[in-house]
Amino acid sequence: MKKLAALLLALVFVLGAAACAPQTEEPATTEAPVSEVPVATEAPVATDAAPADTYEIAMITDIGTIDDKSFNQGTWEGVVAYADANGITRKYYQPTEQSTDAYLAAIQLAVEGGAKVIVTPGFLFETPIFLAQDMYPDVTFILIDGNPHSEDYSEFRTNANAVGIVYAEEQAGYLAGYAAVKDGYTSLGFMGGMAVPAVVRYGYGFVQGADAAAKELNVTVDMKYHYTGGFDATPEVQALASSWYTSGTQVIFGCGGAVGFSVFAAAEENNAKAIGVDVDQSAESETIITSAMKGLGASVQDILAQYYAGTFPAGAALTMDASKAGVALPMAASRFTTFAQADYDALFAKLAAGEITIVKDDIGTDLANVLDLGTTSVTITPVE
Repeated sequence: MKKLAALLLALVFVLGAAACAPQTEEPATTEAPVSEVPVATEAPVATDAAPADTYEIAMITDIGTIDDKSFNQGTWEGVVAYADANGITRKYYQPTEQSTDAYLAAIQLAVEGGAKVIVTPGFLFETPIFLAQDMYPDVTFILIDGNPHSEDYSEFRTNANAVGIVYAEEQAGYLAGYAAVKDGYTSLGFMGGMAVPAVVRYGYGFVQGADAAAKELNVTVDMKYHYTGGFDATPEVQALASSWYTSGTQVIFGCGGAVGFSVFAAAEENNAKAIGVDVDQSAESETIITSAMKGLGASVQDILAQYYAGTFPAGAALTMDASKAGVALPMAASRFTTFAQADYDALFAKLAAGEITIVKDDIGTDLANVLDLGTTSVTITPVE
């Protein structure tokens, strides 16, 4: 009995010591090698909130970076503003390339990361969202600057878990063109990126706004017009813009993502002026007299608020125009000399009331196909 008692006592001691010893976890295993993970890059989380395992609102960036001072940044700022004000986690993901597969891979990462709502800025997401809305029926998609459609454009469909938002860029361009001429500039340039619908609408509106102001002032405006074919800042774009300035162009509307930065650099070299796009870009260069803006951040905040309020516009195709504060010029940051706030307010009110008709074309690149150039006060010189 004494031996048995001693044995039991020793056993209790060993078990007690084991219970007090530090515990370790077995290394986590993965179902697939790292090389098989979807090809996409998880960008750093820009949040001051405590670390979380999941992120409820996600944004997938378009071409460029989150701090592009343009489309991506404007959209992300809307996400951040709403999420932070309401204590909701958020994260952005940057695809590895411009392709439907890469965009879908980034969306998959966001879903796996816990996203309930995914915001995608840019028309290049139209086909990825067309597919993703079926793949992830429990996730809500907010597509900025487009509406979902199949790759061959044979089917346009927005499911109940998605919404498409486009903007009246022709109105924003009109505001900028009108203001520039009213401010005394009569030699203008439009340098767009790719001739995609949004860029084309900006350009056509810019020409018509300049024409309206020229008629009111009884002056003639010269307009150089060109699409660079891309959205990058390049030495070639800067050189072309510089050649326009040296030949007498006073203001160039840089309309196409980073294309504007090449225009701004050329303007600085030539002591000339420029116009920004999408967001207020006045801080990027002292040469920027104004920016043709879309209400990116405000639109995102509004739709997110509707989602969380249970009033999400399921399956809708929305157009944000002047009547919905979807376009604007940043008058407080603009560097006009004669075009005043009262002038802007009067013009904006007419746009919002539908009193100004702006001819637009989403796919054309030939202004003569849309505008009656014989009746305009703008002499247009297309630049190949």
